[in-house]
Amino acid sequence: MVSSILSQNIYACTVISCAIKGEVYAAANEDDYMGFARIWFNPRTAERYGSVCFGLPDLQAQAAMNEYDLFYDFTAQNIDPAKYHPKNIYNGDLFFEILGKCKTVKEALVFLEKYDYAISSQVLIADALGNSVIINAGTKLIKSGHYQINTNFDISNLKTKNYSCRRYDISDEALKNAKTINVPFLRDILNHTRQEGKLSTIYSNIYDLKHGIITIYHFHDFEHPYIIDLKKELARGYRLEKISDHFPTSFAYEQFSMSDRAMYRKEMILDEINKNGLQPTLNHYLDVNKVAVKKDSTINSVLLEVGIQLIKDSYNQHANGGIWEYWFAMPGGFKIEGFNDKRLKAAGEIFDYLSTEKGIDTKLKNFIFELSAYVNLVQGDQNKAKEYYGIAASNSADAWPISFNRAKKMLAIL
Repeated sequence: MVSSILSQNIYACTVISCAIKGEVYAAANEDDYMGFARIWFNPRTAERYGSVCFGLPDLQAQAAMNEYDLFYDFTAQNIDPAKYHPKNIYNGDLFFEILGKCKTVKEALVFLEKYDYAISSQVLIADALGNSVIINAGTKLIKSGHYQINTNFDISNLKTKNYSCRRYDISDEALKNAKTINVPFLRDILNHTRQEGKLSTIYSNIYDLKHGIITIYHFHDFEHPYIIDLKKELARGYRLEKISDHFPTSFAYEQFSMSDRAMYRKEMILDEINKNGLQPTLNHYLDVNKVAVKKDSTINSVLLEVGIQLIKDSYNQHANGGIWEYWFAMPGGFKIEGFNDKRLKAAGEIFDYLSTEKGIDTKLKNFIFELSAYVNLVQGDQNKAKEYYGIAASNSADAWPISFNRAKKMLAIL
């Protein structure tokens, strides 16, 4: 749950780009230890191209495509960017910025000339012209044949064959002999490279980069596609949705999702909010917990995660699809900005309730005060924000480092 602020999941994904006889596609399996994947549509603004993003509840874009059919997707690596001594690092979400400003791989590469690649993962970028490139902190490999594959090894090892990845080999065997490409062909590759178990394929996407059509499959169910015409969807405005809501109920997915019971309960409360309304649902859980004779031992942590998710969702809409930079302690997250959203008010109610609860350890309570300070700040109450930031930053020994440092930095700004 809150450990998501302290560590990151390790993913193992398969990403493909290919172009044959005028057809241009990208495809990917997104693998993880948790479900609840999201999709969010971000209409064009004066500053950014329209786009669609896919990711987990933290709303970092794992994969994305913009209205000009520029696509990217990541795979996890054990590459330490520090050994390449990056100096000019982009202070924000680099690839979300590329998504908003670039139309082609060529334009993306020009953009990347301004900044050192300081990301531990490896990205594949592809465009509607049939170009693609795989990039990590030490390597930039431009596609030379009709396809490229990005899995979980440093792509620089491909030349020497110093790698071991069956997902790569299976994809390579299918693609090297391909005479034509289409959705069924790529669906079969994704089917044959999917993963099951604790680390499982959460969703699979096929991108028609010539026509802006995305075919989505959920939790390795390749019988029920959900098809997106991106330009039509962007015309409907901003939306943030669960991918699973577009598919039939799956027992296998339900069982997988319940492996993290607290996260599952958080998501069920969010579903109740969508069904019954934000305030009625929130009132129900706060009122029940206040009067309960025997306290639910996990409800406080679940409510805390609900509050955090409400901020992430709210900020995502405010930033037209961008991540909550403050949560990740990015420089852009420390600018003082204000916006109103009923989800922020509800998150503040949750934090106010939890800050008075007994039995919560000091570090967690100071973390709650820090979040409450942020919510008050963006809603315009700087005095209360200062008070709560002061509590959160009063003693480093009684706080989580990232929370303490954020609070100290905000106090210096206010």
